[in-house]
Amino acid sequence: MTSNQIRKQFWEFFKGKKHKIVSSAPVVPFDDPTLLFTNAGMNQFKDVFLGTGKRDYKRAADTQKCIRVSGKHNDLEEVGHDTYHHTFFEMLGNWSFGDYYKPEAIEWAWELLTEVWKLPKERLWATVYKDDDEANKLWKTKTDIKHNHILKFGEKDNFWEMGDTGPCGPCSEIHINLGDDFDNPEYVNAGTPECIEIWNLVFIQYNRDENGVLHDLPAKHVDTGMGFERVCAVLQKKNSNYDTDIFSPLIEEISILSKVSYEKEEDKIPMRVIADHIRALTFAIADGAVPGNEGRGYVLRRILRRAARYGRKINLNEPFLSKLVDVLSANMGEVFPEIKEKNDYVKKVIQGEEESFNATLDRGIELFEEIVKKLNKKKGKIIPGEDVFKLYDTFGFPVDLTNIMATEKGFSIDEVKFGELMDQQKERAREASKEKFSSVNVVLNDLKGFKLISPEPTVFTGYDELETNSKVSGFKRDNETDLVILDQSPFYVEAGGQVDDTGFLLINDNKLKVVDLQKVDNQIIHIVPNDKQKLIEPGKEVIAEVDSNRRWDIMRNHSVTHFLHAALRKILGTHVQQAGSYVGPDHLRFDFTHFTKPSPEEMKEIETLVNEQLRRNLPMIHHRNIPFEEAKKMGALMFFGDKYGDKVNVVQFGDYTMEFCGGTHVKNSSEIGLFKIISESSIASGVRRIEAVTGAGVEKYIQSQLEHMKQFSHRIDELLETKKKLEKEISDLKLKEKLGQLDHILSLHSEEKGIKIFKGKVQADSMDELKSFGDELRNKMGSGVGALISQIEDKVGIVAVVSDDLIKEKKLSAGKIVAELAKLVGGAGGGRPHLATAGGKDVSGIPAAISKVEKVVGEFL
Repeated sequence: MTSNQIRKQFWEFFKGKKHKIVSSAPVVPFDDPTLLFTNAGMNQFKDVFLGTGKRDYKRAADTQKCIRVSGKHNDLEEVGHDTYHHTFFEMLGNWSFGDYYKPEAIEWAWELLTEVWKLPKERLWATVYKDDDEANKLWKTKTDIKHNHILKFGEKDNFWEMGDTGPCGPCSEIHINLGDDFDNPEYVNAGTPECIEIWNLVFIQYNRDENGVLHDLPAKHVDTGMGFERVCAVLQKKNSNYDTDIFSPLIEEISILSKVSYEKEEDKIPMRVIADHIRALTFAIADGAVPGNEGRGYVLRRILRRAARYGRKINLNEPFLSKLVDVLSANMGEVFPEIKEKNDYVKKVIQGEEESFNATLDRGIELFEEIVKKLNKKKGKIIPGEDVFKLYDTFGFPVDLTNIMATEKGFSIDEVKFGELMDQQKERAREASKEKFSSVNVVLNDLKGFKLISPEPTVFTGYDELETNSKVSGFKRDNETDLVILDQSPFYVEAGGQVDDTGFLLINDNKLKVVDLQKVDNQIIHIVPNDKQKLIEPGKEVIAEVDSNRRWDIMRNHSVTHFLHAALRKILGTHVQQAGSYVGPDHLRFDFTHFTKPSPEEMKEIETLVNEQLRRNLPMIHHRNIPFEEAKKMGALMFFGDKYGDKVNVVQFGDYTMEFCGGTHVKNSSEIGLFKIISESSIASGVRRIEAVTGAGVEKYIQSQLEHMKQFSHRIDELLETKKKLEKEISDLKLKEKLGQLDHILSLHSEEKGIKIFKGKVQADSMDELKSFGDELRNKMGSGVGALISQIEDKVGIVAVVSDDLIKEKKLSAGKIVAELAKLVGGAGGGRPHLATAGGKDVSGIPAAISKVEKVVGEFL
């Protein structure tokens, strides 16, 4: 039975039990900021269990894409070294939302495993929570499992909790023992590959309060999770998940690429690591994550670098991971079409990241070997934290990668010192990034020390007005600053990329500047310089006034990011997702996922599309405080940087863009004015950045460009003038160099009937230059006749000169002499007695013409 058939049978079984088959949620849970990755099938139903959401069905089943590589569920170290742990895996699950409960869940699980899939009953074991007598009894009455194969365990193994508080309940796990000693209870929950858990049935029946006390829930739920890879291995009678048809196509391709057979254990481990990791990378990137330096991006970077490093163990020294994506898409693209649709994008992101890492991997490994060599000499077994940090900071080695390499050599690492150095680096980064409107630096974690007259949250009025009549509901003096809480305020506190507002608090005739804002427990704290007159006190009436010009500039820049996001997705592709932003009064910065540099044509198209949409006068529709699920059904895109609660805000501009957003915006797209991109660049592998301006920012940009152009124009005029001078100087120098040819001619004159003759072939670029040579020769030769001949391109040039005394006494003429010489090269010419020029076509006649200069002159004497 193939894996596709197994998956389909699971769906068909629960479809027959009146379950709705739902799609897998993305493996990147953008709607749940508490999770880096979807790590269980219940994640998409979390709101139902918390009582904050509903579905139009009470029974559901699916296969859920999951990644477990961080926090409590961290399987990274085991991956590849054993046969059943994975970073990416599928979880088959069925759910009941206040409908059926333990009897049906247990009975159906047993039915599917033993009657549909025909698993041997004698090898199956069930575990129950030690106090769950109900489940224990149901296993005995609803199934024909051997009673001694029902075992009780404590909270660690058989009690499920979503968190420290909230929904929770006992669970019942189903294990299968594939070993020879399959009737021995000691193997259950012992972590052995012979006896593995394949299905967990969770019964959510309690709510744990803040004091740890359990209370019965009004509705009881079922949440089950079955390891798809594990059950496939069992049904396909394989000893390893990696031997199933889920992984075999990948391993075959790895073997072809590496020219290494999947036979020896030392070769199998890297192949298993690579096959597992390419799945995690492909599914995560297809769902919108990209390798980076923080959060889920850093997890992906670690996975990719771990796979690349293991590739070195089987001769894969050049980037290779992207070559496996096609195989995975072909194998799983029917069930998960997103990886097929994003196939090319995923390949480009992986290839770029791997090429970047490969550049430093060899040097990092070389440094690691040097460290080990030194420690061996000293007989040390702990790699210093400083060296671990250097490998991380300089060569991009995640600490777990260094730890793996160290373990392989029989070493450990000093994680404590490494952690200290990391903390120091983070502190330096925090100090370097502090940007505030003044020197005030107040950090608040709670409201201790405040005089509070109301615990109610500050009402934010800034969506509708920029000036609000308020009362002081809380006050605290902190050195040279006053910290003021108002009952309502139009001041926006930095969030989602939009910067803080600035402005004033007006008390009577006094104007106090608001230099910073913070939010603690939903109270907006306005930070102002110390009020020497002690005007501020709880209960005091004030007018909170936002700097309106600045706010309007911010709103223009914020609203246009939504237009830009939509344009990027339309022009570059729907894989584009926002990866960060800055929205200030002077400009905006928008980071987005994309694998290549957009072409100039694409950038022009993006800018043009945004401006076309702005000119449509699209009204802004602000859907405020609506249920999260309702917003998702509307089709709103989730915006980077915001954390979504039960109620959310959605910003919509006509039919063009609709996104989750808690920021402030213009009322109509035409209020944004003109949009201008001023730069586009890469900030990380697969992440690019656009910086742009709107409104008054465009005016300033154009003015600055015109000023630059004016300066450039003056500079160009200066450069052209300098160029002319330099060209003349160069020309003069070249001519001077060429005139050196005359020295040889002047030193070797001949005579005809007592007249000195100066003749020869010279190099000249033009007739004008040859004529200049003639002038120079006449000036230097004294009394005599001169004749210079040159080949200019494919023609002949001749110049003849005669000194003044010979013109007067001998009646010699340069014009007549040059005319006769021209006949010898198939040409003609003439001119004045003292200097004349001629041209000819026969360059082969030049030697004869030079040899007959004396004869020609003699004929005129």
